[in-house]
Amino acid sequence: MTLWHGRLSGGTDDLVMEFSVSLPFDQRLAVDDLAGSRAHVRGLGRGGLLSADEVTGLLVALDTVEGELADGTFVFSAGDEDIHTAVERRVTELAGAVGARLHTGRSRNDQIATDLRLYAKRELRAVASAVLGLQRVLLERAEAAGRVYLPGYTHLQRAQPVLLSHHLLAHGWSLARDVDRLLASVERMDVSPLGAGALAGSSLPLDPDGTAADLGFAARFENSLDAVSDRDFVAEGLFDLALLGVHLSRLGEELVLWTTEEFGFAVLDDAFATGSSMLPQKKNPDVAELARGKAGRLIGNLTGLLATLKGLPLAYNRDLQEDKEPLFDSVDQIRRALAALTGVMATTRFVAENMEEAANGPSVAAVDLAEWLVERGMPFRQAHAVVGGLVGDSLARQVPLEELVAAHPDLGEEATPLLAPGVAVTRRTTPGGAGPGPVADQMERFSARLDADQTRVST
Repeated sequence: MTLWHGRLSGGTDDLVMEFSVSLPFDQRLAVDDLAGSRAHVRGLGRGGLLSADEVTGLLVALDTVEGELADGTFVFSAGDEDIHTAVERRVTELAGAVGARLHTGRSRNDQIATDLRLYAKRELRAVASAVLGLQRVLLERAEAAGRVYLPGYTHLQRAQPVLLSHHLLAHGWSLARDVDRLLASVERMDVSPLGAGALAGSSLPLDPDGTAADLGFAARFENSLDAVSDRDFVAEGLFDLALLGVHLSRLGEELVLWTTEEFGFAVLDDAFATGSSMLPQKKNPDVAELARGKAGRLIGNLTGLLATLKGLPLAYNRDLQEDKEPLFDSVDQIRRALAALTGVMATTRFVAENMEEAANGPSVAAVDLAEWLVERGMPFRQAHAVVGGLVGDSLARQVPLEELVAAHPDLGEEATPLLAPGVAVTRRTTPGGAGPGPVADQMERFSARLDADQTRVST
């Protein structure tokens, strides 16, 4: 029996039911549906719409349903269109006639909006916690890296040497913004839709403020039309997860590059690599590649939902059923990616000698030569031209840059030590820069940020 059997004559065609059923995916909202139903029942009791005995009977039945779902003994019926229908049917079987009162003053419109907000609040906070786990591994690896340095790149061309710790923390700070976004989205979605009904509220003495507090929401809705139609919180969550996926993709891309023989900057632990079905010598960075590939899927989930939402009039439309699968999928994919990449970053071996050899070419200290001239009064554009000319001459004539620097009247032997291996990276002294002093300060700041964010995630 459907929830609308009184209005329509005859049965709904099986093709319609097959097309519209959402139980296969929305049953993961069971715990949230049960929480919302308990709060609704208690609210009906406060409003005098249920007696104390009826409230108790329904709450006991809801507890039984929760136990059955938890231990796998809950039996779904062929007529269970969604998790709401399944729960209400089973409650009615257990509680008898009073089960028909469970849906008093409530619509599946405000019910599902409430369930999904409860789910999103919990899961996005859990994702933020997993991000912090990856950030802590990045900090640990940065602390262990010491004075190891490597080329920093622009346009994938060697630009300036940077400490490995600085490079690792660059990923850490971008992830910190992801934590910020996730927690900000959780804060904005912390509004209960329960009590909005189908779209206009109810003539019955409901208690939206009480049910909001009961469910741990910060507030209740202000406008019932908006409450049942709003899926901004899903779109925001999908954006947060998509951008987090982009950041993980960038980290994955660097791992792919660094573990090639061409770079040779890192070696994956065997437990976090795969082999080839044909080529015996291969050790493949599948985790990094999948992290890179999943980003497209996360972006697709976001754009798909936005396309669904952009043409909908107020208030509820069945199109909104399409909000759940992309959210569930994005949460699942990002949590798996975070767990796998955290393992990769914790176990990867960095090859310091290869990194430093790549960063020891004289040309990567070119800007230090220019800044040395600036310190002695030469305008930067002129200094840039002088050093650029020397680099070009060195490449064209195959003459070591050190010889040309030593022979130049504005540079000379006093400037050549700047080209010695490991010197350039020590000269970065500005706050937030890649030299030892700024990086030591940065690690302290990053550690404090992680502690603060851990508190935010846990409250």
